[in-house]
Formats: sequence, C-alpha cells, structure tokens
Amino acid sequence: MSGRTGPGFGASLVPMTSSDAALTQLLSDARAWAAQDPDPATAAALTELVRLADEGAAGARQELADSFSGTLQFGTAGLRAALGAGPNRMNRIVVRRAAAGLAAFLGSAVEQAAPGTRPRAVVGYDARYNSDIFAEETAAIFTAAGIETFLMPAALPTPLLAYAVRALDCDGGVMVTASHNPPQDNGYKVYLGRHAVEESGRGAQIVAPYDALIAAEIDAVGTLDSITLAADGWTVLDPSIAADYEAAVAALAVPERFPARELKIVLTPMHGVGGETAVAVLKAAGFADVTLVAEQAEPDPDFPTVNFPNPEEPGALDLALETAARVDADIVIANDPDADRAAVAAKDPDTGAWRMLRGDEVGALLGAHVVARLAADDGAATSGAPAGVFANSIVSSRLLARIAAAAGYAHEETLTGFKWIARVPGLLYGYEEALGYCVAPTLVRDKDGISAAVLIAELAAAAKAEGKTIFDTLDELYLVHGLHASDQLSIRVADLGLLDAMMNRLRVSPPDSFGGSAVETAADLAEGSEQLPPTDGLLYLTKDRSRVIIRPSGTEPKLKCYLEVIRAVESAAELPQARLEARAALDAVLADVREALGL
Repeated sequence: MSGRTGPGFGASLVPMTSSDAALTQLLSDARAWAAQDPDPATAAALTELVRLADEGAAGARQELADSFSGTLQFGTAGLRAALGAGPNRMNRIVVRRAAAGLAAFLGSAVEQAAPGTRPRAVVGYDARYNSDIFAEETAAIFTAAGIETFLMPAALPTPLLAYAVRALDCDGGVMVTASHNPPQDNGYKVYLGRHAVEESGRGAQIVAPYDALIAAEIDAVGTLDSITLAADGWTVLDPSIAADYEAAVAALAVPERFPARELKIVLTPMHGVGGETAVAVLKAAGFADVTLVAEQAEPDPDFPTVNFPNPEEPGALDLALETAARVDADIVIANDPDADRAAVAAKDPDTGAWRMLRGDEVGALLGAHVVARLAADDGAATSGAPAGVFANSIVSSRLLARIAAAAGYAHEETLTGFKWIARVPGLLYGYEEALGYCVAPTLVRDKDGISAAVLIAELAAAAKAEGKTIFDTLDELYLVHGLHASDQLSIRVADLGLLDAMMNRLRVSPPDSFGGSAVETAADLAEGSEQLPPTDGLLYLTKDRSRVIIRPSGTEPKLKCYLEVIRAVESAAELPQARLEARAALDAVLADVREALGL
C-alpha cells in the first residue's frame, strides 16, 4: 500500500521529502505574494509561474526559487535587480518597503539634527520599465510620512536628481534607475543631504553606516497594508528645474579663456534620458554642431540597438562611430542611459581609425584641462600651494596625481565608487576609470556625464584650434609625466565562492614578481590604512613601477584586475617605441596575473 496516493492515504502513508516540502512552501509564498501584489501585471505573471511550477516545469520552478530565495539587500548602491515578483526582484512591494524604511530614516535623522524641522526629499526617475511608477509611489509614501516631497517633472538624467538634492536643500533624494544595466533591470539609488548627513556627503550617494541604518529601517517596516500612500500632496517640479541645471552646466564653459567652438560632435544617449539635456547644454555652451545618433536618440527601455547599454561594452558605440564617419565628426561623446557617465571616441592619428579612449585617458585630459582653467582663473601663479584637491579611485591611473602635483594641487586616492570621490573635502575634480567624471562638485556631487561632455568639447575644440587632436594633448602629458598605460582583466564566475577562493590563493601564495619586475610592495587593502578604509582587495607595486590591483566587484559576480605600467619618455620620437614596450609589459603582467590566479 505504500504506493497508494488516493484520498485519505497520500498524506499519512507517503512521506513528504524535503524537496517536496520546499516546493510546497515556495508555491505557498508565491501565492501569498500574488494575492497582495498591487501590480496586476506582476501578480498575473506570478500566478502563471506558480501554475507552471506546480505542473512540474523545471524552468518555472527555478525562476520562482530565484525570485523567492531571499530578500533584495539594500546597500551603498541602494537596490538593483531584475524586474519581477518576489522579494529578490524589483517590484512595487519591494519599492514600497524601501520607501517606507527610507522615510523613517529621514524623519529620525532630521529630528535628531534639527528638531522640529520637516524633512525634504526629491524623487527622480529614468525611462526604464516601471521607473515612473516606482517614483510616484515613493513620493506618495514620503508625503504620507510627513516629508515635504518633490517629484521630477519627467524622466530625466541622474545628475539632474543629484543637482536637485542640493539646489532644493533636501535631506534625501531617490533616483529610480538601473543606469547601464540590461533592459530587464531597475534600481533605487539613494542620496542624502542637508540635515541627514555630514557636510561632505550632502548631495552624494550613501556610504556606510547610512546603508546599514536605512536597511535596518526597511527591515522594521510592518506588513504591506501598514504602509500608507498619500493620494496627493507632493509637488511635481516645474520643468524649470531642468532649465536651471542646463544653465548652470552650460555656464561651466569659459569662452573668454577657451574661445574655440569649431567642433563637430556626434552624441549618443544610448536610448537613455540624457539626449535632450546634453544637446541643450552643449548648444548653450556654444557647441552648435551636434549630431544625435538617430537610432539611439529617444528613450527606449528595450535598448534595441545594443546588446548591453553600456558604452564600455564591445559594439555599443558602433552606430555612433558609423555616424561620425558619415558626417566627418571630430569627436564622439556617448552617455550611458542615465547620463552619469561619458565615453569619448576620436580618430587616432597613428592608425586613422576611430577608437574609444580609456576612462583613464579621458580622466587625465579632463584633469589637465581643469588645471588649465584654474590657472586662467588665477592669472599669475600665487605664492603657496593652491587650494583644492584632485581625486580619483585607487584603481584609476596614477597620472592624475602627477598632473595635480606639478600644478601644486593636493591629490587623494579613494575607494572605488563616486560615493567616496564626491566626499573628498575641497574637491576640485575627481574621476574613476569606469567613465565617471565630476568636473563641477559644487553643482553635482556625483559623476556627471553631461557636465563632463561640456569640458570634453571645450578641450577638444581648443586642441583642434591649435591644429592638434586630443591624442596629441595626451602625448604632451606623457612627455611631461611619463607614458601611463593601463589594462583590465575581468573574470566572471557562476559561483561567488570562487571569488573568495581566488583571493585566498593570492593571500596564501603571494606572487613575487609581475612582468619580470620584482614586487616591492604588497598591501592587503582589507587591513585598511590611514588613507583608506578597509576593502577587499590586494595591491602590488613592482620595482619598475608597475601596479596590479585585484579585487572582487562590488556589483557583479566578477574578479577585477587593474594593471598599469609607466614608461619614461624624453621626446615625441620615443613615444611609438614606448607604446610598444608598454603594451608588451602589460601583456607580460597579464600573463603573470592569470598564473597567480590559477587560470
């Protein structure tokens, strides 16, 4: 009788296995979620998934397991995940809980810092699926919690939200965006300001311990029906907020000192929300010859012309480069979909081919241009060290430090992420190699691909007026400071445990040389230092000044290796050979990194 499963027999005579019990619980959790889901689309999709899983469909069971395997964790990057039902996806339930927790944090923080003051917050959104819904429900929850709330008037770039946090004197800001993630993703990026954070962090993304404090408030939120949404009461901002940002950024241009404006620009917003704003700003700054990549000009959450909406990805700039060749452009500028990053491409005079510049190359060009602008402001050199600081992340090139030092400015290295760079006291300019640049920290305390575009255009036009290219300008920097050449190795893993295994391998058996040059300094970044908080990573410096940094990615299942070599050059005639030597050195270092990791 052990095989009988008819009424009255199955439950008592056929033991339920642990996998059966797990599936039963999973289906129960999913049905309960669907019953309370305020979004009819995700509720219907989840109900269908439950039906398929109950009928034995393996794919449906795996998708349910992924969606309900845990709770999406709130961290310094806020929230970011695929859209869909369940606690491990981005959806209206997860966003409502996040908004309620953030509202509680803002209320408490402002009450402690300025008793009796009503908190203020601003909410922005991009054009991804559900971004506008997530933003409006956040505004409704903030308003119900007693927060004076402003909602952006349309889908607008992330830098505009960061600008609004400071311009409107807000205690908090939320940007609903997944930046350059795939189309199926969305995210929830949090900024703090005014009374909620110390001065250096006002208008910047959150860092520890604020992430943990906000996460604790989210965890403390009660049932979904306990979260109140106001029917109205928030302020939809006038479109003039965008006009104010555009005017402020366009005013960064200084035509009286850098008058050249003859520059043919091809611009792509990569199906994101930056196109209209970027064109308006460039034209207001005097750059009238801007051609938008027609196929990518309008916001489209499907990002149909690219495999991955990230300017760094192979093929992402193909349409922009085709357009540049057709109109005989001088330069290509590409923003990612939320326009906080900027990529640059130009025709390399050595090869005649268009190529995208590395983030470190653009970072150095902008750094030198900022120095030139400051020198023009100051007129003649003054006695003593000039005020202000240049900064870049530890994995970015060391060239900016040399440029700053030569001009008499201080320089700081930070952990990766603009949430750290933006907090450097006295910051004049900061960048990270992943195409992020902050050229106007008093306006936007974050990376900003639109303000960066203005200064990129300005320096490129200045070079063109002198009969040069931006590559010539780079070579001039190398002649003064040495040729700095960089490369990266990214290792994607399916099992996160492999990241720990590779890092442990390096710690147990540290390499003694890279590229034939002996390691002179080996630092475990997890131990921290006077300059940097602890972070999981290893740094090696060799006798010939080569640098290797290896660290797990903070946002993806990857191990990332950053390499840089430096070669001294005495004259322009030496540059071609120095480039060949630097490439050979990078290849040798790459081979040794692979060996050290056991690849």
